[in-house]
Amino acid sequence: MRKVGQAFTLGGRSLPAQAGFSSNKKLMPFSFLSRASSACPECRHEGREVSQNIGVSQFGRLASNDPPRPNQSLFRRNAIILGFMTPASQRAAATAEKIPQISDEVFARYETVIGLEVHVQLATATKAFCPCSTKFGDPPNTNTCPVCLGLPGALPVLNRRALELAVKAALALHCAVQEHSRFARKNYFYPDLPKGYQISQYELPLATGGWLEIESAGQSKRIGITRVHMEEDAAKNLHEGFPDAAQYSHIDFNRGGVPLIEIVSEPDIRSSEEAYAYLSNLKQTLEYTAVSDCNMESGSLRCDGNVSVRLRGAEEFGTKVEVKNLNSFRYLTHALDYEIERQIAILESGAKVSQETRLWNVAAGRTESMRSKEFAHDYRYFPEPDLLPVEITPARKSAILAKMPELPDAKRARFRSEYGLSSYDAEVLAATESRADYFEATVRAGATPKAASNWIQTDLLRRLNDAATDISRSPVSAAAFADLLRRVDQNEITGAIAKRVLAKMFETRQSAAEVIASESLSPISDSESLEKLCREVVANNSANVEKYRAGNEGVFKFFMGQVMKETKGRANPQTVNEILLKLLR
Repeated sequence: MRKVGQAFTLGGRSLPAQAGFSSNKKLMPFSFLSRASSACPECRHEGREVSQNIGVSQFGRLASNDPPRPNQSLFRRNAIILGFMTPASQRAAATAEKIPQISDEVFARYETVIGLEVHVQLATATKAFCPCSTKFGDPPNTNTCPVCLGLPGALPVLNRRALELAVKAALALHCAVQEHSRFARKNYFYPDLPKGYQISQYELPLATGGWLEIESAGQSKRIGITRVHMEEDAAKNLHEGFPDAAQYSHIDFNRGGVPLIEIVSEPDIRSSEEAYAYLSNLKQTLEYTAVSDCNMESGSLRCDGNVSVRLRGAEEFGTKVEVKNLNSFRYLTHALDYEIERQIAILESGAKVSQETRLWNVAAGRTESMRSKEFAHDYRYFPEPDLLPVEITPARKSAILAKMPELPDAKRARFRSEYGLSSYDAEVLAATESRADYFEATVRAGATPKAASNWIQTDLLRRLNDAATDISRSPVSAAAFADLLRRVDQNEITGAIAKRVLAKMFETRQSAAEVIASESLSPISDSESLEKLCREVVANNSANVEKYRAGNEGVFKFFMGQVMKETKGRANPQTVNEILLKLLR
């Protein structure tokens, strides 16, 4: 633990702290130490280099709500601590609301209007405008430099790889990529924004006018996409998990400057189910294109919902409320459903919905007021003077399109037409690119599409889930899997035996032939020995024989089951079937 006046560490080096408290202005100065940056392999910008020679700089002064406390520790666990934020738990307690139950009749009179704003972290090794690492989970405040900390004199350089991924995402979402776009400064003051502004795009975004197809309630629907623009992420505020969390908020600046795209939908979504379908399809598309890993747990995919309600048939939208903190698909649907009912209850009481930003409180299961809704003019946008306009030529777009993989919608349609799969099977198999690739590799290796589909969805995926393993790392290769299915198809082994063989293949990585030989699982096809066993089963079940001969053909399955039980599933089912039919006449 370091105190004011002692040395503190940030970015892997130590220097004496220069800042203290001002006793008469209630201000808390604080300092940052940053690693010297190195040339970024992903940055390409003629005539500009990242500044190298910035050490410690007094970065800013932030007002404190409390009187200054000399000798108070400012830096703990290598996270910067600020003593001016109201803890989220206090805000939550002050804004708790109880929503009356809405009847189905009242609910049906209203129509919901939803638009989603999705922030996606791009899959780059370095940040948007500097060479700092984007690796998640590193020690706090170790991936920082003068550029992403906004120190005076540091100049940003656009990450070329981030731009390419952003264009790829826009094209995958059927957007019109603009030939000319530019960055802007979005000005607001918050502790997780060291520069006092965020580099984003405003009046000239990267792409506009796209769409995404969804399936909801058995119906197809096209959701419009207003724009896709690039921006940098803010740092991360930490409000919990520290002994002094009730007094201070800690900040980790590792995330500050990470490259994002924001995907803004049109207000075309009419239910939480449609919102779920839209976000699912969007996530799948971005994963297919390798634009992002879309890991919601690490914050690679974050969603805000704009929600309003209006009477059915009304032309004007209702008052919009933005809901933040929707970091899972489950929270998305729960928060939207809660907010819809909250707004209907307000209107039914004769009051008006306030335009504001609200947070989803996971523990309490409700949305809670965060702040009044900002407007664009509140941010005082203006063009970023340190970055040149972005130019995307037709040739560059064509080059990115040429590397575009087959997208999920097209793959599902092809699976239905080419392999004769049902819509459900095509949906499951195309859920991830690795799963779709495994299925097609299995078919190319000789398995029938239907058998491959059935066995992948049941036995193989179950085992992969139990082992917490992706199908791309399956211990049973597609070729080995196809060989097992071929043996079942040609009646070399029964389905029951095949399940046992697959389990052993999964465990040992042996081939089907090796497992069958080592476990003595070869099928019994000798007609003479099977007929002897069948005669014994028929003789021991005379009552069922009479039922069968009286017309109850369903009893036949009983005899088949008895024979397979006696042979532990090794009997050739076709041979057994023929023998039993002859004996039961």
